Amino acid sequence: MDQAWQRANDKGDQRPTARARHLRNNATEPERHLWQALRSRQVLGVRFNRQFPIGPYICDFVSREYRLVIEIDGATHAAAQAYDARRTAFLESQGFSVVRFWNGDVMNNRDGIILELIRVLKELGVKGEL
Repeated sequence: MDQAWQRANDKGDQRPTARARHLRNNATEPERHLWQALRSRQVLGVRFNRQFPIGPYICDFVSREYRLVIEIDGATHAAAQAYDARRTAFLESQGFSVVRFWNGDVMNNRDGIILELIRVLKELGVKGEL
């Protein structure tokens, strides 16, 4: 379980929307960095929501229209592979595709991340332009 999620729960907020709001207000630097490229339909005209609840999980970024989840993983995720696998399996069972990027890649190669997202979105049927 990630630390931001735990902090939200420690405050007594059990509702997913309250936890999501807390996470949006306390975004990590890589999340803020990628959000600057995703917000306002800047990638192929696709709308993304950040810190969006799906079942018991809160996803970093979600395109509801194209059923795409984008997760940004930090060092703690290397030790949480079983948790991430369960999470991905659940999201896929709900009809979502999941792509994961490391914090360092987001910070050092955001353009490459956006190109990969464009490729994935095109595979999902997005016809928009840059």
